[in-house]
Amino acid sequence: MATLGTLLHTRLHGRFVGKDNDGRAYYESRRPTRKTGGGERYERWVIYKKGEDASAVPPEWWGWLHYMEDQPIPMEARKPWQLPYEPNKTGTAEAYRPPGSAYKGGHRPSATGDYDAWTPES
Repeated sequence: MATLGTLLHTRLHGRFVGKDNDGRAYYESRRPTRKTGGGERYERWVIYKKGEDASAVPPEWWGWLHYMEDQPIPMEARKPWQLPYEPNKTGTAEAYRPPGSAYKGGHRPSATGDYDAWTPES
């Protein structure tokens, strides 16, 4: 969620580029804001929904936002490994619990006997 200052900056200096499927709005400055390597560069930013973090940006917009692409990638061009955003589940009941975790009963699988402990004398 944008602050009043961000909304004012966006209104005065931003050019709307597009929205993603979840409703985040992407903007680019109307004029170049800095020179990089002899060329001009336009500032880019996103207006998030309330309570979101920066990892919520989908892959098709991430490359554009970080100046890797001139245009956002169309949805049809997404790769199979470009998965939809999922929030971090650490600290919730849906978090990953490996076998042997105290949260899963604390019972580890029995040893297979293929491990020899190292000792400094050997």
